[in-house]
Amino acid sequence: MEWNSMLERLEKIQRNSPSKIFTMYLNTDPSDPEQQGGEWKIHFKNGMRNFEQYLEKDNNKEELQHFQLVKQKVEKYIREYEQHLMRGIILFATADEEIWFAERVQIRLETSFSWQETPELGQLKEMMSQYPKAGIVLVQQDEIKIIDTFLNEIMEKIWYQLDIDTDDWRVKQGPRKAAPTSGAGSSNLQKEQFAARFKANKQRWYKQIAPKIDKLAKNHHWEEIYILGEADEANEMKAQMNKNVTALIQKNMLDHEETKVLKEVYGS
Repeated sequence: MEWNSMLERLEKIQRNSPSKIFTMYLNTDPSDPEQQGGEWKIHFKNGMRNFEQYLEKDNNKEELQHFQLVKQKVEKYIREYEQHLMRGIILFATADEEIWFAERVQIRLETSFSWQETPELGQLKEMMSQYPKAGIVLVQQDEIKIIDTFLNEIMEKIWYQLDIDTDDWRVKQGPRKAAPTSGAGSSNLQKEQFAARFKANKQRWYKQIAPKIDKLAKNHHWEEIYILGEADEANEMKAQMNKNVTALIQKNMLDHEETKVLKEVYGS
């Protein structure tokens, strides 16, 4: 289910005892210094055991039965994805499966568990606000790379390259080749000639590609747009776009790993 729809549904949920709703935010981030030994397994085990012990002590047999049904489903999910975890797990569940939502996310979470009449939505809302649907536009003269991202995860990558013989932007297929402005095969004269041509045609070239990026923003429902590149190129790209640009980062990162680009944009 789509995240916004799930959030809207969860906001309306109110369950009565004994069939409450279980919420879990689990930090499984392997880069977290506190998770180097797989401590998340201990936190998970202790969290589930604490609820069971509390319900047993309270002698609430019916509610305990509902919780144990949820526990079985959650443990099965954990076993299924244990070898394919990311940085966190978000999970909402009820015994009757009216609610079952479990996702691995590329965001470090604060581990917490709840078993109550309503779901605990604080971290989910904060996460969706901090990492909304966004487009990251990496500009480097005659090449433009676009990263479609949501919740700090790469959803799609699109790479455009300008055919300087036809002045037409094309979606790149296959492995990337060195740009005309770089590489061992490019002489200083060729570089100077291309630089002069780029300066003369920059506005027209970026005006041609801008509508394609605006259309991507609309189709992908981007809430934010970031443009990264050298100042001259990034500013021109921003000027040619109709969509509002959230931030312009004057740094050429087209050849960097996408995870480093996300870290530059979001800082985490």
